[in-house]
Amino acid sequence: MTRCTVSAYFLRPMIRRQLAARARTSITAVLTRRLAIAVALSAILVCSFTPVSSYTGAERQALQRSIVDKRSQLNPKFKKVKRKSTRFIIVHTSEGGVNSTLRVVSRGKQIRRSYRTYGGHAHYVVSRSGRVYRTLDKRYIADHAGRSMWNGQTDISKISIGIELVGYHYGDITDKQYRSVGLLIDILQRIYDLDDSAVLTHSQVAYGKPNRWVKKSHRGRKRCAKNFDHQQAELAPTWPFDPDVKAGRLVPDTELASIYYAPRTARTRTKSNNVISGTNTAWRIAGDEYDLPTTLYRLPSGKTIPGDEVEARIGWNHIPKNTVVLLNQLENGRRDGDRGPVKHLDNGHTAWDIAGFEYNKASTFYFFPQGRVANGREVSDWDGLPANTRMIVGYRGPYKVTASKPAGIIAGDSYNKRDTLYYFPNRKIVSGDTVRDFKRLPRGVLIFLPKRG
Repeated sequence: MTRCTVSAYFLRPMIRRQLAARARTSITAVLTRRLAIAVALSAILVCSFTPVSSYTGAERQALQRSIVDKRSQLNPKFKKVKRKSTRFIIVHTSEGGVNSTLRVVSRGKQIRRSYRTYGGHAHYVVSRSGRVYRTLDKRYIADHAGRSMWNGQTDISKISIGIELVGYHYGDITDKQYRSVGLLIDILQRIYDLDDSAVLTHSQVAYGKPNRWVKKSHRGRKRCAKNFDHQQAELAPTWPFDPDVKAGRLVPDTELASIYYAPRTARTRTKSNNVISGTNTAWRIAGDEYDLPTTLYRLPSGKTIPGDEVEARIGWNHIPKNTVVLLNQLENGRRDGDRGPVKHLDNGHTAWDIAGFEYNKASTFYFFPQGRVANGREVSDWDGLPANTRMIVGYRGPYKVTASKPAGIIAGDSYNKRDTLYYFPNRKIVSGDTVRDFKRLPRGVLIFLPKRG
């Protein structure tokens, strides 16, 4: 599909030449040229962002028929207010799995067993498999953008549609998600007569007040959907500049500016993650949610500290490197469990929370409640991982214990080590240092060994 992507922003040199020539022309010529320039700029702006859809009517109808209606799950305390106008479509990443996303979007954010918000946080949710859920009637205002501004317009929630992509801003967006969200955006653009310039991400429109990291009002309050690629969703490239930074209303965030507004040849979408480092701070990962009790900090020691206790317990300047930051965690996820190699997908934790970019690798293994074992390459339905699934990261195997291949032959000197794991037919996972009798291991025991190197 071919789009016209010339922007009026890049015509400034031509305009300056027109202005210089204007001084040497008559009043009539000036007016004529002014009118011609205005017409040309209008045409270019329209050309730059007008959607040229590659989707067919049949594809749009198929998506609309497949949308799962979750509006009945909306918190009854959410107040429905009709939106007076629709000027934007805002794309988010949910920073969680599909179940926790649907729960938070519909029921609200829960802190200390009470609701801090009453849901209504998006109109649509798009799962990793591409399934679309309708969570709020599109006529109503969703509470999704928070403190926000675009081109001088504030409180973007009141004039926009909100779409949540299940996943993380430091992860990937699946091809199926891009396909579904592209179709959904195309449908909404036709309903509200919006061009591609109206499609923005939450990280583009959110802004923050001065804080410990930034001393002025600024972009960077959210990193939400910074990994969203407009072109993969069949959209024209986003704006070539941030109008609020350009006007001096906000100071830029250097990372977001390099992602969205650098010349296309210089733009990089480097993989980021949720691990604290010298440059990847709590603010850069979590934004204004860095100190919430639902943001958990898992230290290299295995200890977990909720965000509202970090300052008192270790101090923000003393968070150790390689601390993992987990967003949107349930309060009962505050426990310090899962210190060993076996992790549990419960308490709102997802495979990505635990394994990061290793979640779908052959060296990550999943132990399902019904007894099936699969590595990351063998799992296809990431939205459908059942509760109480266990996982290990950085392992090789499995190796089956037999009469001719006992544990000592398979694992060598590591057969009785803590990080050598034995999976028994009764679905128990036992570390080598707790096995009592290696000579009487039952048939069918599987051994998992730490990955070399």
